[in-house]
Amino acid sequence: MQHFTKSEISYIEDRYQDFLKVIQDKFDEERLQRIEKAFRFANAAHDGIKRKSGEPYIIHPIAVAKIIAKDIGLGATSICAALLHDVVEDTEYSVADIENMFGEKVAKIVDGLTKLSGDFDSRQALTLKKMLMTLSDDVRVILIKIADRLHNMQTLDSMMPHKKIKIAGETLFLYVPLAHRLGLYAIKNELEELSFKYKHPEEYNQIIYLLHNQEEKRNYLVNEFIKPINEKLNIENIECSVSHRLKSTYSIWQKMKKKGVSFNEIYDLLAIRIVIKAKPNISEKRQCFDVLSIVTDIYKPKPDRIRDWITMPKVNGYESLHVTVMGPQGKWVEVQIRTERMDEIAERGFAAHYRYKDISTYENELETWIERIRDHLQNPESDAFEFLDDFKLNLYSTEINIFTPKGDMITLPQGSTIIDFAYDIHTDLGNKCIGAKINLKLVPVSHVLQNGDQVEILTSENQTPKLEWLKFTTTAKARAKIKDAFKLEKKEHIERGKEIVEEAIKNANAPLTSNNLKKIIAHFNLNNKEQLYSEVGMGFLEMEGVDEILGKKSENKLVKYWNITFSRKKKDEPENAEKDTQKTGKSIDRKKPFILKEGQDNVKYSLAKCCNPIPGEKVIGYISSDEHIIIHKTGCKEVEKFLSSQGERIITAEWTKFKRQSYLTRLRLDGFDRVGIVNEVTNVISKEHNINMRSVKFDTNEGIFEGDLFLYIHNTDDLNNLISRLTRIKGIDTVSRVEKLYD
Repeated sequence: MQHFTKSEISYIEDRYQDFLKVIQDKFDEERLQRIEKAFRFANAAHDGIKRKSGEPYIIHPIAVAKIIAKDIGLGATSICAALLHDVVEDTEYSVADIENMFGEKVAKIVDGLTKLSGDFDSRQALTLKKMLMTLSDDVRVILIKIADRLHNMQTLDSMMPHKKIKIAGETLFLYVPLAHRLGLYAIKNELEELSFKYKHPEEYNQIIYLLHNQEEKRNYLVNEFIKPINEKLNIENIECSVSHRLKSTYSIWQKMKKKGVSFNEIYDLLAIRIVIKAKPNISEKRQCFDVLSIVTDIYKPKPDRIRDWITMPKVNGYESLHVTVMGPQGKWVEVQIRTERMDEIAERGFAAHYRYKDISTYENELETWIERIRDHLQNPESDAFEFLDDFKLNLYSTEINIFTPKGDMITLPQGSTIIDFAYDIHTDLGNKCIGAKINLKLVPVSHVLQNGDQVEILTSENQTPKLEWLKFTTTAKARAKIKDAFKLEKKEHIERGKEIVEEAIKNANAPLTSNNLKKIIAHFNLNNKEQLYSEVGMGFLEMEGVDEILGKKSENKLVKYWNITFSRKKKDEPENAEKDTQKTGKSIDRKKPFILKEGQDNVKYSLAKCCNPIPGEKVIGYISSDEHIIIHKTGCKEVEKFLSSQGERIITAEWTKFKRQSYLTRLRLDGFDRVGIVNEVTNVISKEHNINMRSVKFDTNEGIFEGDLFLYIHNTDDLNNLISRLTRIKGIDTVSRVEKLYD
């Protein structure tokens, strides 16, 4: 085996000494010796092993241990486990060896981390189950795993482009919500920023540039804003620090997308943070509200933007007062008010609670969350990917607080319905639920709950769970209980679904060939025919438009808009279709971008109906089970799932110039109604030689109009030219593309 050079050994020692400077004041001599022993053991075990970047592998465990100590604040046992976390996976040592040398606690954590090691692939959902099972035993395993992912993201530059996209995608999908749920806000923000940087580099660089451009102006505003607050705090003898932080580039981008606004229209770029050094014998809540009173005396607050997370902390323990006020130069500024204790909990999350007396309360909150998913974890029949989807619903959603008739408070994800609430209290209550009363008003089972609602569940002995409840339930617990109540055996679904699919193909006057089945599977973005049969059998998929899916109308001049498949087989070669697909599939080089050409003749691809990409947009490819490539927009939510659960099937893709084939696209117009505006819109479109109009729909209400245009577009250049022309029409306020073709 090759050993490290003297310069590499010196480099490792320097990095270790840097790490020691961070921790040496925090631990006694005995603990420091345990950490030293763990480092020396891991360093010897990893001798000669390098990362893809070329640096010694041991640098990674040192970095993870540093994050664990400095950013999360865990103790010596966790630091030892972080230093040793890859020893069992990458060397000849076993968990038993670790236990003999470092004790049972360290060995248990290392064992938990070893089970979760390696790249996430198609076993992602099962890996998540393991992760959550371990979480219920020892939360430190997850905290170290998050630190491990953070350092991997910090050193992502050495990876291949398609690997960067995959790792960034699964980080956003899973690790960011986990960090959020455990209250690690600083780490969550850094994971988001790094994922955004690698997944959407152009948008990231553009926002960085715009922020840099306004830096001087922003600093002036901050100083002008803070000055009168500081003066008043000094007069009142309130000891605190006033600082400012910038909204993250990822949050800015998300808001631009969600609200459909430009960078300059985002009003809360800035947040001022006031951290109070709390006085003893006075409640922290009262001290925070005193500061709020001072701030709102100076600046007028926005009435709907006051958030009190102190009276009712978030489930992950976050406490703070938030208020948005009108600052100098007519700019809205968010002010966050908290004590030093609250600030440490906000930055370090779960681990910080151990320093304070209320840890038991927080552990109960965490236990409630774990309890919600325990039923899922213990159900061996639950489908792994179904579990991943259901769990994701509970992981990152904003919480709301709902009250029972007796005044007990229950926390649920935002968007929860009466059924979610009923099942959260008791399975029988959910199964027999027929509706509820909110403020003496009757509401149906599908009613979406609002924060603060007091709910009385109404039941009937004749009621049984309904399959359609799954369409509006949000919590994993409710979904699991509904599915259990039906006891829908997988075999029965598949058999029922197979009959429906085969009947639909026959009704479309098409043969029952594997190629036709593959077209339907690709159209619905599924993995295989079993999944298709199961989804249809359970009633989640409707077999409509099968003739169009199978290309029965492909001779028509207008190109199909749902799922445009190129390189159709020649009419005299149907028997060889499957063979050809397999052969061409092997020709896909996953390390290079897949080039999308007009009239492609070597590899089949189709455009995903969930996001309807058109030539010129940034896209990504998903290689389905038969090596058929489905093209999605890079920001598509469906792709987030694929990146996380089947990252090895993702491939980068690029368009060539498309001039012949066209794609149905939907534009939304908003503006002020006036005589002749519809005529002007249709005239502009008719003058565009490369665009054909399919339909126009306009609605007017009290002088405001909303219009939907359905057009056949060749590429983004043609679309952008048209949007530019339409926005010049007097009365039109905004023109935007709608990804979803039909509501």
